[in-house]
Amino acid sequence: MERLVKEGHLIGNHTYNHVDIRHMTASAAKEEILKANEVITKYTGEEPCFLRPPFGNGSSRLEKDIEMIQVLWTIDTMDWACKNESKICSTVYREIEENSIILMHDEYPSSVRAALSIIDRLQKEGYEFVTVDEIVMD
Repeated sequence: MERLVKEGHLIGNHTYNHVDIRHMTASAAKEEILKANEVITKYTGEEPCFLRPPFGNGSSRLEKDIEMIQVLWTIDTMDWACKNESKICSTVYREIEENSIILMHDEYPSSVRAALSIIDRLQKEGYEFVTVDEIVMD
């Protein structure tokens, strides 16, 4: 996390145990998020203000209770399911528009290769890549 912050990445909360907070009590969901915030703050020196709930399952009630901004995606590449570089790229190229937020997972080699291809092509087409705060706070 320290390296990512130094490189200019935005660190957000994705819960401590990658749980579906929609199926938890409000207090358990809040505890899950605050526990992750503690770890993030410990290593970055900053408390995160953005939350991407696993599976895209957040709630407006929780957003107010924890005072964090929930960020979802506009393009779900389904990279975790297909693990196919070509399909991942095709999904993005078909759905891309200004201010898109693309969901991908860096633990799959196919996703990493696809991301590099996507970045190269979209930059050539004039797209600019920014951290999500520049989109949601605009």
